Amino acid sequence: MSFIRTLRGDITPEELGFTYSHEHIVCRPAFWAERNADDLLLDDKEKSKLDVEDFKKHGGKSIVDATAIDYGRDVQAVKEISEELDIHIVGTAGFNKSFLWDAKVKEELKPIIGNYQTYAEWIDAARINELTDFVIREVEEGLEGTPFKAGQVKFGTGYNRITPLEEKTLRAVARAHHETKAPLHSHTEAGTMGLEQIELLVSEGVDLSYMSFGHMDRNPDPYYHEQIAKTGAYLCFDGIAKIKYAPESTRIHCILELVRKGYENQILVSGDTARKTYYKHYDYGLGLEYIIAKWVPRFIDDANRQGFDGEKLIHKIFVENPARCFTFKK
Repeated sequence: MSFIRTLRGDITPEELGFTYSHEHIVCRPAFWAERNADDLLLDDKEKSKLDVEDFKKHGGKSIVDATAIDYGRDVQAVKEISEELDIHIVGTAGFNKSFLWDAKVKEELKPIIGNYQTYAEWIDAARINELTDFVIREVEEGLEGTPFKAGQVKFGTGYNRITPLEEKTLRAVARAHHETKAPLHSHTEAGTMGLEQIELLVSEGVDLSYMSFGHMDRNPDPYYHEQIAKTGAYLCFDGIAKIKYAPESTRIHCILELVRKGYENQILVSGDTARKTYYKHYDYGLGLEYIIAKWVPRFIDDANRQGFDGEKLIHKIFVENPARCFTFKK
């Protein structure tokens, strides 16, 4: 039986609807809190909720919250937003990337992960199988001791490198995937190391059709994207609206290049909206409504001008592809 696991329980793939595939809704990353980087703390549930509500008003149905334990999840707040707005939210088990692991472990987590001072100490001390068991519990029992279960498992690597601890978490997450059949997602810093991640995943026997690679538009290289797509994996273009990295024309070009090559069934799109200044109701940013309300019409027009069926591609990218990507196939 195939299903998608949300914070409110399991649903059928057909129930998912229009989906953002990589967002952050309420989180207080310890790494940034320790450095007083207020912009990176999404710490007001009600303001986050208003942005999610904007997304829903424009027809949005589901959001994948890619916040792992080391990025300061507020599982309860996100679950409440899901309930109060009647919107599906998929939670995330696993890990992010190594530089965040210098942050101190929250006191309330110590009964769950042990009496370590930092995430790096915990990951270094734990055996791979212990980390695997932790991820499995978050999928099958609940995130951080709550009854709200994760719907995907995640690992991450840094810019142009994979540290020993990152390889350790990758292997732990891969083994948790084998046990749970949860879909896999990876953080690639600036879109790098995707092919190297693939080598490690293959060594763990992972079927890459379960896998989505984040931040692909941070490395806008169509050849590189094709090499990843050839494996059967999904590519997540989740930097929409971040013009400081590239104009929208570059992102759309990369997406349509994959379509031209026959990989339209492996494309996901989202905003990775993880700063107050990106949110409308925190600090006047474009907000969670931007992609569905503004970017989608622009994409349709651009795609149509280039001879594609823009509306059909939007349905595929935001409805059909997420429904397959985030499914547990047991």
